Amino acid sequence: MSDGASTAWAALRASLAPTFPQLLELEAGGALAMDLGSDGWLLELTPDGRLLCQYGVAIDDVMSLLSDGTPEDLGTDEIAKQAKYFIQPAVSKYRSLLLKSGFFEQTEMNDAYVAIRFERNVDVANPIAVQDLMRWCVRTIGAAR
Repeated sequence: MSDGASTAWAALRASLAPTFPQLLELEAGGALAMDLGSDGWLLELTPDGRLLCQYGVAIDDVMSLLSDGTPEDLGTDEIAKQAKYFIQPAVSKYRSLLLKSGFFEQTEMNDAYVAIRFERNVDVANPIAVQDLMRWCVRTIGAAR
């Protein structure tokens, strides 16, 4: 990260602390994240200027639900398909609104989890705009029940 970007990120982080005290630093100098309510949605802000609203499920949880204690019977592809099927109802409630609001959708899968991620670029040098978008996410996803 360049000095200018590093300075902008530090200033943004400082401006967010009073408004979003629940933000946690995932690693020193890295992304900030917080839960969006109790439904399992996560909001993440990265130093490179990406705001992510994501919903996912741990692969181990899906394996436990599907296998009755014998996860070795299931292939990785089947687990991933079932995980995506499992998270679709929660994601479909907000998909249209997030896409209309400038986010783009992608699926992230690894050995630990499957997540549907909505991502939007933000200007870390504009704390007010970032805070406004984060507030919108909290109101739209975090407060909706």
